[in-house]
Amino acid sequence: MKLTIVGTGYVGLVTGACLAEVGNEVLCLDVDASKVADLRAGIMPIHEPGLEALVSRNQQAGRLRFTTDVDEAVAYATLQIIAVGTPPGENGAADLQHVVAAARQIGQRMTDYKIIVDKSTVPVGTADKVGEAIAEELAGRGVQLPYAVVSNPEFLKEGAAVEDFMRPDRIVVGSDDERATQWLRALYQPFQRSHERLVLMDVRSAELTKYAANAMLATRISFMNEMANLAEALQADIEQVRRGIGADPRIGYQFLYPGVGYGGSCFPKDVRALRRTAEAHGVQLRVLEAVEAANDAQKHKLVIKLVQRLGASLRGRCIALWGLAFKPDTDDMREAPSLTVIDGLLDRGARVSAYDPTASKAARKLLGERIHYAASPMAALEGADALLIATEWKEFRSPDFDAIKRALKRPLIIDGRNLYDPAYLRELGFVYDAIGR
Repeated sequence: MKLTIVGTGYVGLVTGACLAEVGNEVLCLDVDASKVADLRAGIMPIHEPGLEALVSRNQQAGRLRFTTDVDEAVAYATLQIIAVGTPPGENGAADLQHVVAAARQIGQRMTDYKIIVDKSTVPVGTADKVGEAIAEELAGRGVQLPYAVVSNPEFLKEGAAVEDFMRPDRIVVGSDDERATQWLRALYQPFQRSHERLVLMDVRSAELTKYAANAMLATRISFMNEMANLAEALQADIEQVRRGIGADPRIGYQFLYPGVGYGGSCFPKDVRALRRTAEAHGVQLRVLEAVEAANDAQKHKLVIKLVQRLGASLRGRCIALWGLAFKPDTDDMREAPSLTVIDGLLDRGARVSAYDPTASKAARKLLGERIHYAASPMAALEGADALLIATEWKEFRSPDFDAIKRALKRPLIIDGRNLYDPAYLRELGFVYDAIGR
């Protein structure tokens, strides 16, 4: 099957590469000529495990190509998959200008039946806007052509996106057109050979499903952070509490790890966008208001703990920070808790020496030279008064604690990801402060 993917960001690139992997012929369109040139040369715009090899393999096989030619992209395939960005606007609502622009480009050039698939995360009613934009463009050309608009939201976790796409737990398709539904069934057949994973529904329900899923996961994270804060006040251990409630099959263990708050490109943006959608329809989402407030407060937790140990002024102090990306196995710095931590440290006069395996380049674009970017975890500790941990990278899980103790001016670790056993660290002579433990 021939496919056109509009947009080569996180979702578009992973989608295009994975669909090519199962034998489709995929043409990815992007207006950024430098990005397209890099992709053709095998240079990835994002860090995602397994993606570079996947793109390279399918480019060499001739199943995956990249272009800036809109005419070529629209003419190439019946299936036009829109995977452009939907950044938050000033009021928090999703900005649909790129989605609508992509739809207009299709409407201006199509000469036969097209199925427009909304893969971008978009608010309820976006499919209607896409359909209207195409209809306007066709009317302006004085032609009548058949088309369908389908919602097919993605459920990819950064750091595991390739695996999630190739082995999905569900494939949500919102379609009110039987012909388009059959095309989507055929497209996803290779991904559900063992059992049916396709969840069919109407378009608006599919659009809401994506936001509802992310809002639920964000709620679990904020709830556990609130429980962790309570556990500290009650001198309980949130890790034991987590095991106790996670054993309930109605709750489960996923997304029950407390920390310094969620970040990234999905949860913060989608929770806000869902709230804006609700407000526009006269509905107040009180739970999500609390989720956002709890998350915003949690991002300050590491600095609050440090101030309790070292005092309100950190002038003259050097603080080591392990982890910059909002989560491991990605270089994504969008709304990363580390940014709030860094701002809090700098505002109190501290110097910050940070290390991250992949995100230093992305962090430098945001922070410039306001902090020092260390070449290794141990290099970040040189001359530091304390170590703060903001991202749970695997290489941080079993460090040389004797070396850490020698490098730090004082044996103080404030762990925002609960990587270590508190009793063991205290036995080694560390002052160890974690979340809810």
